[in-house]
Amino acid sequence: MRSLFLALVLSGGLALAAAASAPAATPARPNVLFIAVDDLRPEFGAYGHAYIHSPNLDRIARQGVTFNRAYCQQAVCSPSRTSVMTGTRPDTNKVWDLETHFRTALPNVVTLGQHFKQHGYFVQGMGKIYHGGFDDAPTWSVPWQTPRAGGAYAKPENIALANRPADKAAGTGKKSGKGGAKKAARGPRGPAFEAGDVADDFYTDGKTAELAVATLRELGRKPEPFFLAVGFAKPHLPFVSPKKYWDLYDPAKIQLAPNKFRPKDAFDFSIVPGGELRSYHGIPDGSIPDDLARQLKHGYYAAISYMDAQLGKVLDELDRLGLTDKTIIVLWGDHGWKLGEHDAWCKHTTCENDTNAPLLVAAPGRGPRGVRSNALVEFVDIYPTLADLAGLPLPGHLEGLSFKPVLERPDRPWKTAAFSQYPRALDGKPIMGYSMRTDRHRFTAWVQRNDPSKVVAVELYDHQTDPQENTNVSALPANAALVERLMTQWRAGWKGARPSP
Repeated sequence: MRSLFLALVLSGGLALAAAASAPAATPARPNVLFIAVDDLRPEFGAYGHAYIHSPNLDRIARQGVTFNRAYCQQAVCSPSRTSVMTGTRPDTNKVWDLETHFRTALPNVVTLGQHFKQHGYFVQGMGKIYHGGFDDAPTWSVPWQTPRAGGAYAKPENIALANRPADKAAGTGKKSGKGGAKKAARGPRGPAFEAGDVADDFYTDGKTAELAVATLRELGRKPEPFFLAVGFAKPHLPFVSPKKYWDLYDPAKIQLAPNKFRPKDAFDFSIVPGGELRSYHGIPDGSIPDDLARQLKHGYYAAISYMDAQLGKVLDELDRLGLTDKTIIVLWGDHGWKLGEHDAWCKHTTCENDTNAPLLVAAPGRGPRGVRSNALVEFVDIYPTLADLAGLPLPGHLEGLSFKPVLERPDRPWKTAAFSQYPRALDGKPIMGYSMRTDRHRFTAWVQRNDPSKVVAVELYDHQTDPQENTNVSALPANAALVERLMTQWRAGWKGARPSP
């Protein structure tokens, strides 16, 4: 009996010793829920605008950090999305328009999804992640999916308008002023907004949410971690959504833009009227009348709330599956959007309204929750940040900086500037506006495309005294030294704006 007891003690001791010497188990890698929203500007609850019904956007914000000053690299869909997905800036990936695929200039670049795939993640995407028609097969583990909905419009009269022949008398492509903007073609498009008496899944975002929910159930059963990219289409034009979302708003309480005028002492090419909107039925070429502007804003707000409800279905499923605490959630709008500010609409500029875009990041176990940060961050930073949070190595081609330290301490000193750009034409010659947002100022240098050393115009806006960017003060004699200092900082570029180690 005594020998048996000694044997048991000995074997137990050996087992404990073996357990103590065994390497610690590798912690489970986090999943990633990567959500892109088309044309969403930072105007909803998480950004202090309680009149917008956005409970699910606000829900993500409560779980992590809301970035007040996040900036896209170019305020139009394809260039912005390309910068996010490749981690490179427009002058590197050569995407400044809606016609160029980034693999023309960067055939071997490893995209964000591709990087996660190469490190053991199952990567799947649906909806609008890249610009329409510009999918990238190497990014995904399985083919990218486009949900099919009932149609762009629900009402018969709007369907008929959308299917009418193009107006041959319009859309000549002639320049409308010195800025080089072209008049929008009156193609076969319906109205700019609709309150449809339909269920959520009639429009695209409802179908996208259904597909995302079903996909989460499949991904939750896989042994490997997942990277799921979900692209919502609204509030992009046309502002269509089920009527119940319109009913959330009293049109009489919708406030119009307070600065319905062009910036004083700016240039004709600085801000253009918004040709994308003009291609919809019933939208005039000139200034938008107040009654129509209120209808448009009503439609935009309703579209946000519709998208938000679909987002909620995805978040609910993540909760139901017990995956929320194991998943990094990042939500970004591809750029800002003007709703009548500067008597203009849409994006396509270097101004604050268009370059400043929403960014919400909830990373479980990484710093405080439900806080806002004023750190200057850029969309090109999203790639390195997600890789850093997941413990992946950072590819050498990246032109952004991981802001994981900001998630851990949202008030820490960070970049001294964020950079955006937009191409224009001046007197028939191509120019590029390179814009730098510092803590206090927006400084934009317009240069010749064929010789960037030649500056043709400069803009300067002081956000301390003029947060709406209503007056260009670059020519004031009192600002001469400031302009020179900002020009030096601008020439140092994004590398010069990195925080001190």
